Order: sequence, then C-alpha cells, then structure tokens
Amino acid sequence: MFALPLSAPALAQDEAATPDPDAVVGTINGEPITNRDITFAIGDLEDQLAQVPPQQQRFAAMMALIDIELLADKAESEGIAETEAFRQRLDFLRSRALHNSYFRSAVADTISDEDVRARYDEEIAATPPENEIRARHILLETEEDARAVIEELEAGADFAELAAERSTGPTGPRGGDLGYFTRGRMVPAFDEAAFSLEPGGYTTEPVQTEFGWHVIKLEDRRPVQPPPFEQVEAQVRSVLLRERYFELLESLREEASVEITDPELQGAYDAAVGAGVTAPADASE
Repeated sequence: MFALPLSAPALAQDEAATPDPDAVVGTINGEPITNRDITFAIGDLEDQLAQVPPQQQRFAAMMALIDIELLADKAESEGIAETEAFRQRLDFLRSRALHNSYFRSAVADTISDEDVRARYDEEIAATPPENEIRARHILLETEEDARAVIEELEAGADFAELAAERSTGPTGPRGGDLGYFTRGRMVPAFDEAAFSLEPGGYTTEPVQTEFGWHVIKLEDRRPVQPPPFEQVEAQVRSVLLRERYFELLESLREEASVEITDPELQGAYDAAVGAGVTAPADASE
C-alpha cells in the first residue's frame, strides 16, 4: 500500500498543450519516469486519486510511482520476484490486465454516443404511458373528525387552510400538499381513493389507513415525463456495457472447454451462467 500526499502543489499547465508521452520527467535509481508512466498511473490509481483535485493529480501520481518503484526495487533485491507465489500472482495480474484491455477495445470503445441515445429512445418508446397526480390530504385521528372536515368542505371551507389547521400529519403546515406521485407510492387504500378522483374533487367518505383517517383532494393529473437523456446517459451506457460484455463471454464460453472438478463450485457455476451472472469488468485501463 503506497501513501498519496495529503496535499500537493497545484501545477500550472497549458490546457491546450499535450505533453510528449515519451518525455522523461525524472529518474528513480537511474530508471526514467516518463509522462506516459504518469498518465498510466493516473488511470490505474483512479480510485485512490479520486479525492485529489485534478490540478494536483499529476504530482500525486508521480509520488505514487516513486513509492511503488522504491518498494519494487527492494523486493527485487530480496528475491521476491523469483518466488513461486509471486510468479503465480504475476500470472493472474497479467491475465486480468489482458482481460481489461480487451474489454475496453472490444466492448467499451465500441459503444458510441449514438448507440446510447438510440437505446434511450428505444426504452422510452417501450415504456407504457403512466399518469401521476398531485394531491393534498388532511390526516385525522378518528372517523368522526374526518366527517366533520368533509362537512366543512361541503360548506365551502378551503382545503389547504383546513389541512393547516386540523391535519395531524407532517404535511399539514404546507396545506397537506403531497406533491406529485405515481401509482404504488402510497398505501393501497389511499392510492385507490386518490387516483379515483377528478382534479378539484375530494373524497366525500373518510379513507382509513394504518396512519389514521384521511380526507383527500386531487389537485392535478398529468402524464409522467421520462427522465432527461442527460440524467440517465451513464446508466444507459452501463446497461449496454453489461449486455455486450455478456454476449462476448457467452460466445467465448461456447468455444472454450471449462471443467470444474469441485461439485459445489460446478453447481454454482452452472447456476450463474444460466442466470447470466458475470464477474465485473474493469474498463479503467
């Protein structure tokens, strides 16, 4: 585990200038550090650098490279690189790096902005139209109290004012306003009563739920608007990534010979493959 500096100087950079990737910026025990090394470290240490301001990441990555190389040189001098345990770990890390590089080139880099937009449009078109309503309510402790409120409404009282005066619920101070909601957001009895009203109407019979007795008024009904593309773009891209990643793995598994001799692991593997479960891919490289 290396230590990133808690604070680092901000480096003034010409944003329009792209550093020469092969330019040497320093050495460690005689071995050169290039801009390419720093760029690679920034990508590989993305999680650790997440809390470092962007203008300080280049310096932080260089410091991390120095720490890594110093401990690596020490490990080499003590023969750790020649141990079987290290060779096995190196084989795993090599396979993982190849997996990630191929995932990026064969999956992640093939998904264009147009692909993401087309998938968003497809999902929106396939979503059944749904209404949402805006309602107010007055929550009361007894049925008698609720009927008394209904009588006042029938006599011309203002619903929001009555809610502010009488409601025992948290929305009382704002006139009982619940804002907009779709079906299924409220408890069933409340939901059914609210959605059966026409705008401007209120329940002429008290509605009982586990919270008490309600008098409900419907303020508005409107179609639910889909989320803006910009709001869900990353989510849609992730869906496409998973789908194409699984399609790739499925085709490779059909061509490969996978044998698992542990009966418990074999059963779990078969279930996972059947359910479309895959290990997470790392596209950070």
